[in-house]
Amino acid sequence: MELHQLRYLCAIADTGSFSRAAEACHVAQPSLSQQISKLEDELGTRLFDRLGRSVRLTDAGRTFLPHARTVLHQTELARSEVDGRRRDARGTVIVGVIPTIAPYYLPERITAFMRRFPEATLRIVEETTPVLVESLRNLAIDIAILSLPLRHREFEVVPLLTERLYAALPPNHPRAGTATISLRELRDDRFVLLRDSHCFREIALAACHRVHLDPGIAFESGQFSSLLGMVGAGVGVSLVPEMAIDRSAACRYVRISDAKAIRTVAAARLKGRSFSRVQEAFVEFPRSAARRRRSRRS
Repeated sequence: MELHQLRYLCAIADTGSFSRAAEACHVAQPSLSQQISKLEDELGTRLFDRLGRSVRLTDAGRTFLPHARTVLHQTELARSEVDGRRRDARGTVIVGVIPTIAPYYLPERITAFMRRFPEATLRIVEETTPVLVESLRNLAIDIAILSLPLRHREFEVVPLLTERLYAALPPNHPRAGTATISLRELRDDRFVLLRDSHCFREIALAACHRVHLDPGIAFESGQFSSLLGMVGAGVGVSLVPEMAIDRSAACRYVRISDAKAIRTVAAARLKGRSFSRVQEAFVEFPRSAARRRRSRRS
């Protein structure tokens, strides 16, 4: 039993004619007649008596008709409710973000998003990349903001921005006053780096390994603020992305000369997942901002 068969049944009952019902339903009459015959075969009884050019509901047809109308009405109500929820801007968006991006990238963007969608509920979850990947997979979060590379094909990834890496040096470091620096020049320094669970550690180590530098590690932490405090105290040097530069810390920041010493921030979502209007809006929000930045640069 198909919904279009029920629609054809109701149209015939309303118009009293197969031809007028076909016209009202925008379907060829032979096709409409065939579908009614299939419905009658499925029910095991005739629903209409064909009386010349007119048709009349049989007793079975009169019994079945109100049920058909109810099904169609309930279907339309369900469709309207789903469409309303899809368009509703009052939904919830759960965003996961890694700690090396959250305090620098999100606050301004969250404020702008909430001004545009004041009825939305926005939840922010700060976790490391492996945790966010699993959260995307099990639908615990809607979107993740993290750094590339992300080697998982089940995700749709939208790059948001690319930033340079900087060496954070103690104020009295011999290279503290230069404009750029090669990591080779830090081969005699001790390093303070993020712990293994943070993807930026891999980015920093990859930059070191490209110049055949195996950094000696004096201190590890989960926050840039702790690293910069140690750098300011002279414990060692560190690497930070441009957005994490803190001018209030007792450090000097020197851009790394290696053109590949960069970090790309991206938004990731699970491919094929359906989103509400407000969830889709949050996905599109950073995309639009990224497009505006690229347009200003071009």
